[in-house]
Amino acid sequence: MMRRWGMSTALIHDQHASERKTGAVAQPIVPAVAYSFGNLEAAADTVAGRKDGIYYGRYGNETLRALEDKMAALEHGEAALCVGSGMAAISTALFSVLQNGDHLIVTKDVYGGTYHFLTTLAARCGITYSLVDCTNVENIVEAMQPNTKAVYIETPSNPVLTILDIEAIAQVTKHYQIPLIADNTFMSPYLQKPLDLGVDIVIHSATKYLNGHGDVVAGAIVASAERIQFMRQQIMGDLGQVLSAWDAFLILRGMKTLGVRMEKHCRNAEQIAAFLEAHPMVDKVYYPGLQSHPQYEIAQKHMNGMGGIVSFEMKGGGEAAKTFLDTLQLAMISFSLGDPETLVQHPATMTHSSIPEAERVAAGITDGLIRLSAGLEDIEDILEDLTQAFNQVNEVNHIERSAYAWAK
Repeated sequence: MMRRWGMSTALIHDQHASERKTGAVAQPIVPAVAYSFGNLEAAADTVAGRKDGIYYGRYGNETLRALEDKMAALEHGEAALCVGSGMAAISTALFSVLQNGDHLIVTKDVYGGTYHFLTTLAARCGITYSLVDCTNVENIVEAMQPNTKAVYIETPSNPVLTILDIEAIAQVTKHYQIPLIADNTFMSPYLQKPLDLGVDIVIHSATKYLNGHGDVVAGAIVASAERIQFMRQQIMGDLGQVLSAWDAFLILRGMKTLGVRMEKHCRNAEQIAAFLEAHPMVDKVYYPGLQSHPQYEIAQKHMNGMGGIVSFEMKGGGEAAKTFLDTLQLAMISFSLGDPETLVQHPATMTHSSIPEAERVAAGITDGLIRLSAGLEDIEDILEDLTQAFNQVNEVNHIERSAYAWAK
């Protein structure tokens, strides 16, 4: 019997190669909307879910199923559902376990889009939530209510890269017999497998590392076959969140290089984090690969690499951060991450702008915070760009100090 493939091999090769009918090495794109059946019984069984298959494009297509099979295999899950965006994955996963009158526990430094969903659409549906510091599992226990139906975490969190002890949290959720949902976008299945650590539902913004080229908006959910079937038939299909065959093809193509890309993202991020930690104009660096990170030991236990995201606090606050970002020449100001290009953004005014200032600052998202997604460029060029931007901030500060002294 052939041994289980390594991660890079699994990323490149189709787990179901023997089932191919075309002989094509690359995944075929099947854009068909409708599918035919040899007899009525087969059609009825497929629609009812008694028989696995595809009958209408709103519930999937052949190319999309190939992506879902690969996602399930990579995350060590039973089944997967790929949808039209990362937020579609988040909302579908949450609606699959929550309804009117239910309560959700959420890690306190959550992605701005998730926060916006909870305060708008979820609130309109009668769903309540509590933001909890999940670095201490006792806080989760204290936040439990009779109507708490799930716990939702990000680890590492966006954007301050808090690392949570997934195994410890999973013990709590299993005790209360409620599902644990984890956003694994920052890590990808190459670096972390939450299902192996006790998570029940894993979600991804496939827009990011999974696709890796900045040309697809998509989301992915991995869970038990029963949960995925419910999401597909009762939520995704009704809300029309299906992913197109073309986008599924692009993600499948991008995933073939996920291994080599993540290795380079991690290497560049490690050097950027070390550079920033030593820089006099940086007050604080958030990167789980640094021994100064408060959850460094947990990161070493859960993750096979420390990821490609580095966040840091500029001395001088928002004005210094603005000057720094506006002066960068190689790195691009952008909302996304996980692309070949080095991307930077200002969470307080961009990804997390929907969060009220008091809650945002309490979560560590200050006006001086910058999130950097390390790209695949030569590290020397990235560091040179950061250096010249710091020099510009220093020069502006020097001019302002000189003008102040002259005025006095």
